[in-house]
Amino acid sequence: MPTRRDRANAIRALAMDAVQRAASGHPGAPMGMADLAEVLWRDHLRHDPADPNWFDRDRFVLSNGHASMLLYALLHLTGYELSLDDLKDFRQLHSRTAGHPEFGEAPGIETTTGPLGQGFANAVGMALAEKILAARYNRADFPVVNHRTWVFCGDGCLMEGISHEAASLAGTHRLGKLICLYDDNHISIDGDVSGWFTDDTAARFEAYGWQVVRHVDGHDPESVSAAISTALAETERPTLLMCRTVIGFGSPKKAGTADAHGAPLGDDEVAAAREQLGWSHPPFEIPESIRAEWDARRQGAQRHAEWDGLVERYRQAHPELAAEFERVARGELPAGLEDALLDLARATQAEAPKIATRQASKKVLDLIGARMPELLGGSADLTGSNGTLFDGARVLGGECVDAQYVHWGVREFAMTAACNGIALHGGLVPYSATFLVFMDYGRNAVRLSALMGIRHVLVYTHDSLALGEDGPTHQPVEQLATLRMTPNLETWRPCDQVETVFAWHAAVTRTDGPTALVLSRQGLPCAPRSDAQLEAVARGGYVLREGGASPACVLVATGSEVALALETAERLAGEGVELRVVSVPCLERFLAQDEGYRASVLPAGVPRLALEAGHPMPWWRIVGERGDVLGIDRFGLSGPGPAVMAEYGFEPEAVAARVRALVSA
Repeated sequence: MPTRRDRANAIRALAMDAVQRAASGHPGAPMGMADLAEVLWRDHLRHDPADPNWFDRDRFVLSNGHASMLLYALLHLTGYELSLDDLKDFRQLHSRTAGHPEFGEAPGIETTTGPLGQGFANAVGMALAEKILAARYNRADFPVVNHRTWVFCGDGCLMEGISHEAASLAGTHRLGKLICLYDDNHISIDGDVSGWFTDDTAARFEAYGWQVVRHVDGHDPESVSAAISTALAETERPTLLMCRTVIGFGSPKKAGTADAHGAPLGDDEVAAAREQLGWSHPPFEIPESIRAEWDARRQGAQRHAEWDGLVERYRQAHPELAAEFERVARGELPAGLEDALLDLARATQAEAPKIATRQASKKVLDLIGARMPELLGGSADLTGSNGTLFDGARVLGGECVDAQYVHWGVREFAMTAACNGIALHGGLVPYSATFLVFMDYGRNAVRLSALMGIRHVLVYTHDSLALGEDGPTHQPVEQLATLRMTPNLETWRPCDQVETVFAWHAAVTRTDGPTALVLSRQGLPCAPRSDAQLEAVARGGYVLREGGASPACVLVATGSEVALALETAERLAGEGVELRVVSVPCLERFLAQDEGYRASVLPAGVPRLALEAGHPMPWWRIVGERGDVLGIDRFGLSGPGPAVMAEYGFEPEAVAARVRALVSA
């Protein structure tokens, strides 16, 4: 009969073998955490390998993603559709078993991890989503949302600043179903962490409002089981288990050292480790007796079937609530929402008041929030400035758990990463907000949302130098270019209320990636449009002013600069120079259109001048060899917004002069 250590050694052997075969990887963490994983996955984790997307499964997050072979071994052994050949293909081109876990590449991977600390913050978002959905949909005798979030993390995760932000939030919101097993092995890439990481981690987490279980022997299953039982008994506070482990456990020469962290052990050391562990089987061979004990498919199917029965009884007892629950769990939008947004766009075009696009966004949010219960928003301590609290929204805190709005505090990185976790969990559609210039604080989480292809609406206000007196520390320059250079991210910078409606429509309907909405602080006039132009907004770029049959130049603009382009066109028309004005609220959406449409908007052979109060780099691909870009490639200035914009050439006469030079060249 295989022992617990035998089962854990199966993980260690697969990790050693895969890393050795790939000639790269991280064997130490999987070997050190194997005993923790054996207890959790065998005795406690609620999952169904046959249906990795079962809504009420426990979520397992490997925050220290370099330990990916631990996760791959667990998925393979417990019965997920991840074969032994997939493990042998570890770290190879187009493999399902990448160097770090990648969401969507293999079943059972809940989130992409590797940038340390972000998995931990994702887990906080997942646990928050579970708590909100449970409060909203559970009824007496019908706990249809009732699962836990488990996260493995290491010293590196807890050194990263994001862990401080996220842990504080988890304690504040009393996420009692969040349990973190901390792989406390005292080793990072540079060696023993005692030279650079001497925090009293337990005291830190207790100060955040966590339950902390100290002195867990990470290689003693009884100690681990007792610690997990303590965590399960706590319903109000998240729990941190301080699990003392040895990196590279079983390796005679490299265990407990940085040498086990990020490189293959070597053939001789693998053989020696096999002998020390008592594992006599050839590479990638798992005895059937051990496989049988790891196989979780029967238990998973039984738990899933019990939940299906619960949901069926729930449908009968609460039919309307059940219908909504199942809709949001599938990620489907409410019926009529898209039509309501398009009706709002048409009504807004008729009204045409001059307001800031952040205010226009608030109006759109009022409509969406009233019709879309799964919408969950929040701001990093800029709620009023961002305009993100929609009318009637229930705010998380105190007795309110069934919330629609979260005050994230000054925690841009944790906010963005936690919202990624909320999106990954399912059942809620998150939007997060801050000033555009502070996007940089959460930049890596923005990148991961795009890499994973998840629905997350990123709201960024105060979009340019026009915000004025706060000066260059708050005036974005390079941020728009950074967003536009991020693969699989759509960035919308609307010029008025109408385009703002379309931007929100694009954001909430898109399911294969995040969307950034970049909004103004200053009021912007509503541009006149025909019905055809109104429909064309959704294509990301369209002709707003024709400029006659043969325009001398095309002005391409976005955001607040569209009004400047229209004013310049009117001025030059008085001189007999006709200009076409093209609004491009979303460059990515426009470039995705067919070549014929793009050519109809930007005719060949006509000079083009792009205007944007941001870095010019993205626009050179639009203007062509005969074109020019009026942008900003240096930091801003303190002063009133209009004066700062004029200083950088964003005023009609300066733009007209550039057009004259371009046309006469």
